[in-house]
Amino acid sequence: MQSELWQKAVTYAAIGSTQAEDLLRHPPAGYRPLERTARIGHGIARYEYAWLAALTWQIQRNSGFRVTLTDAPPEVTEASYTPVSFDDSGEPIAPASTSEGDEVVYGTDGTRMLAPGDTAMLGIFLGIKFPVRVIYVVDEPRRRGFAYGTLPGHPEDGEEAWLVEHRDDDSVWITVRAFSRPANRAWWLINPVLRVFQEFYTRRYLRALAGPIS
Repeated sequence: MQSELWQKAVTYAAIGSTQAEDLLRHPPAGYRPLERTARIGHGIARYEYAWLAALTWQIQRNSGFRVTLTDAPPEVTEASYTPVSFDDSGEPIAPASTSEGDEVVYGTDGTRMLAPGDTAMLGIFLGIKFPVRVIYVVDEPRRRGFAYGTLPGHPEDGEEAWLVEHRDDDSVWITVRAFSRPANRAWWLINPVLRVFQEFYTRRYLRALAGPIS
């Protein structure tokens, strides 16, 4: 049942490996890596819009997914790992905007910002569902985003990340990084279809934040 998703463990061992700089050259054994980057605009307004949208599931929603969040007991989300970021001098950076004390932070459309440990069910046409869990959140002054990992019932095993970056030339970019493989023998039989599906939605992800700023 969806209400029990928070109790499930992710279906792969290399948790957090989408952060590895050498992911494309050395992915987790048995997994296929992917990385795509696209420019989505220019300026601080675009960056603020893009990262707020990314951290409220708008990349997925704008790409055609229905996102249904699953509540977990507070002690589960409170125990989730929140990564620490560092500046150029090695000093720790406090999370910029995704949390403030014990308060829950919401996006401009009233959607609660996601956090490590959050569990969701993504749905598309034909009733296909993709249960996932947020693994980590990147919350730096000029780079923000998140990654989720697959849960039992997902067609694939692996992890996918979406990162929004505000570069020194004031341009704004989105990067999608992932490693995956079919979840079981049945899905392996249609692995070429899964690859086409992944490429199709990756292209949608790259365009999801490039439209008019609302």
